[in-house]
Amino acid sequence: MQSELKIGFIGGGNMASALVGGLAVKLTSPNNIHVVDVNQESLTRMETQFGVNTALKIDAALAGSDVIILAVKPQQLHDVISQLQPHLSGQLLLSIAAGIRAADISRWLGGYDAIVRSMPNTPALISKGVTGMVAMPGVSAEQRQAADNIMRAVGATVWLDDEALIDSVTAVSGSGPAYVFYFIEAMQQAAAELGLNAEQGTQLAIATFTGAAELAAQSTDAVSVLREKVTSKGGTTYAALSSLEASGVKQAIVQAVKAAAVRGKELGDEFGQQA
Repeated sequence: MQSELKIGFIGGGNMASALVGGLAVKLTSPNNIHVVDVNQESLTRMETQFGVNTALKIDAALAGSDVIILAVKPQQLHDVISQLQPHLSGQLLLSIAAGIRAADISRWLGGYDAIVRSMPNTPALISKGVTGMVAMPGVSAEQRQAADNIMRAVGATVWLDDEALIDSVTAVSGSGPAYVFYFIEAMQQAAAELGLNAEQGTQLAIATFTGAAELAAQSTDAVSVLREKVTSKGGTTYAALSSLEASGVKQAIVQAVKAAAVRGKELGDEFGQQA
């Protein structure tokens, strides 16, 4: 059932488009969605595709939103915040800008704390995303629910009590699709080296990932149990997993995710230095 929630976007890129597409179908009327972007081509595409309202600069329509979604590149956010500040009067700010801490956005706004920071991932583009979220103390229960409803329009949500954990979310799920694609690429290469053609290798690798992930999602068994069920000692799967263990692949993946978390913190420190 649609609500009358008025939602504004600053930024009209891929993630904003995914959210607009989900919201216009599941949550509110396209007429209640207002998108601001400096790129007229992006705005025209959104108008045509979704029927939303658009503008080239922050205006009264955006200021009248119940929720304003910050969907610009991290390096652009400080300037956007300075332009937005005069128009704020208690609206919820929902940031999907990578690397920028809610605490720094609040500081730039002189202590404004009706802010939710979120970290979605690219499967949101097909409404299969997962988003880590954290709310500042000034966010009301109603605003928190609105933020949750918005991000659920493109997938699942996971709420955190500590903003520092957003770096962990970034490392696991924000960057995570790339790890999956990397593994699929390796399976495709192996398929080719084993004599399968490119189309066959791609179909087998992607279908295997899709099916295994769905099985894990639907099964009551832990993923470790699912792995054990398909691994007969002395069999083909056992040979493959033994090779992976001998090569230290699991630990390499763990270390890679931790490296992403460290980099996430570094980026937060870097972007947050602005006055």
